[in-house]
Amino acid sequence: MKDIVQISLDLTNIDEAVETAAMALRAGVDWLEAGTPLILAEGLQGVKKLREAFPGTPIIADLKTMDGGYLEAEMMAGAGATHVVVMARAHEETIKCAIKAGKDFGIKIMGDNLACPDRVKAARWLEELGCNYIVHHIGYDERRGIAASGKRMPSPLDQLKEVVSAVKIPVQAVGGLSLEQAIRCPEYGAPLVVLGTPLAIDADAFKTADGDLESSLRLICRTIHAHGDVAVDHG
Repeated sequence: MKDIVQISLDLTNIDEAVETAAMALRAGVDWLEAGTPLILAEGLQGVKKLREAFPGTPIIADLKTMDGGYLEAEMMAGAGATHVVVMARAHEETIKCAIKAGKDFGIKIMGDNLACPDRVKAARWLEELGCNYIVHHIGYDERRGIAASGKRMPSPLDQLKEVVSAVKIPVQAVGGLSLEQAIRCPEYGAPLVVLGTPLAIDADAFKTADGDLESSLRLICRTIHAHGDVAVDHG
């Protein structure tokens, strides 16, 4: 599939999210993510306002669903989301319910392996259950906590090749990637490149990052889109 650039709108104000999204799309970003902080702050109305502002753009609702898989996916589909995130650490039935809702309402389900003891095994299991995408994820608290202890901060690139090789569906790497790391994701076979903290969103204030962010995003998008298609069938 073609490389996709996604911006994670991990903001707490819908007006700022819409403004940042408009800037990101001008720069060449393909998909918008209603990040968990935005969904907590604005709920369904936040997703609806993104859909109203950007009627033709894919919108991922990063619900991190742990229960109520069918209802949550149904609600977000009704608000205009095209993709919903369910956690691998949820009960199997929750994941199955989210997948059923995805089929019933015409949206895609992204399975997130955050905090799984074996992230590679979790990715394979999510694919077997019927998820459409894998989110290979090193969490915000996990990264910062380990770094604060003086140890090397983990990166989603550490096991990205193993996760990509384990599944036949598209993979995205999430969790504190630097500019150089984000641009390299397609080299690992992961065509969905997510730009969030610290690249686009301030990791401490959960505000749009300072500086000429639009120029930076334009450079990132140009570089990633120039990579070409990425094979996702590793069977």
